[in-house]
Amino acid sequence: MLEALSRFQNEQRTIEYVKLDTAQAGTVEAPSPEALAAYFEDRKTQFRAPEYRKIAFVVMTPEEMAKWSVVSDDDAKKAFESSKARMSTPEQRQLSQMVFPSLAEAQAARAKLSPTFAFEDLAKERGMTPADLDLGMVAKAGIIDPTVADAAFALAPDSISEPVQGRFGTVLVKVGKIQPGTEPSYDSVAATVKRDLAIERARAAVADMHNKMEDERGGGSSVIEAAKKLGLTAVTVEAVDRSGRTPDGQPVAGLPVGTDLVSQAFASNVGVDNDALQVGGGYVWFDVLGVTPSHDRTLDEVKDQVVARWRDDQIAGRLRSKAAELVEKLGPAAKFADVAAAAGVKLETSAPFKRDATVPGLSGGVVEAAFRSAKDAAGSAQGASSAEWIVYRVTDITAPALDMASDEAKKLKETLQRGLTDEQVAQYVGKIESEIGTRINQEAFALATGAGTNTN
Repeated sequence: MLEALSRFQNEQRTIEYVKLDTAQAGTVEAPSPEALAAYFEDRKTQFRAPEYRKIAFVVMTPEEMAKWSVVSDDDAKKAFESSKARMSTPEQRQLSQMVFPSLAEAQAARAKLSPTFAFEDLAKERGMTPADLDLGMVAKAGIIDPTVADAAFALAPDSISEPVQGRFGTVLVKVGKIQPGTEPSYDSVAATVKRDLAIERARAAVADMHNKMEDERGGGSSVIEAAKKLGLTAVTVEAVDRSGRTPDGQPVAGLPVGTDLVSQAFASNVGVDNDALQVGGGYVWFDVLGVTPSHDRTLDEVKDQVVARWRDDQIAGRLRSKAAELVEKLGPAAKFADVAAAAGVKLETSAPFKRDATVPGLSGGVVEAAFRSAKDAAGSAQGASSAEWIVYRVTDITAPALDMASDEAKKLKETLQRGLTDEQVAQYVGKIESEIGTRINQEAFALATGAGTNTN
């Protein structure tokens, strides 16, 4: 079972293939009025007009309300001064540290250092590697021991400290590269500071405005009426379908991000007082103002769509037939290159791929079909669209042998054992249930979950 599972996951296939597209479909003449009418009649439901809803909504979030808030330079400068440290980047230093058991040993080691006996030489003498010393590029706040931090950030580049009595022992610290810190000027961040301050102030305003909006709604005002009274902006969408598109097929612009407003509107109806939707620390109120039911459309209304669909179907049918002809020609003795040349298409060869691979230029359907085909067998499958068909031949199948001692084999074994255990338990429970006989007491379940009321 492990070998079968490993083969399933790791088997690779290589194929030769050709692509058939609209060029191989030939010229598709326009349908006659009678043929188009018959085609439309058989598929009328595919061209029905969807249901549309007319909705009005109001978005009230801190970001939205902050747009209308004016923050003075004085207030922004005060906020900048209080948050300057957070907006600044601290100086960082490349540090190496060598720890000694005593001050005397650290002093003796420091005395050895000279232009001909470097810090790294001292480390080798003590049996230490660069990895044992390297603290990386760190800020002063990132060093746990404040005594060591003060000493390290008082040194010049490429210098070594005197012995430092730290919290965890006596150390020598070496400084390498120094990356200066940065501190933004007020002018460089003024716009960001003002925006953030406006949003912060708006959070309190949102809570207050939420209560006022709810009071207006509770008093019978529509979303549009309540927005007008409170100085908010209501947006009206004349028609939107379930996918969020207008009758011309374009996405509705300006819908609040992060809400399912459209689906909520389709779950509601005209005259229903809907609960506010929460979004981004704020709220969205909406009303359904009208419903245009789904209905059949006439051929004249959707003629362009019907002609386009009819043409696509004609091309797809021709390519399917063409692909079937090529597959039939690809017998055991046939050379794919000759068949491709006769058909006027380019023969290509894929790189080896696994069954779960995304292969450039090939659809998932082609990959799946290739793994259903034997070596040297030919087949066909739809490409990226109905206007593309792939004819292929499997030229190579490889599957690496599973090393039972490998980590991969161990992981596969754990997965397989877990799956088998779960399956055995499920079968056992099913068997016991069938032998004992079980049923769900719906009344007791309803009482336990609050879905029903005890009438006894």
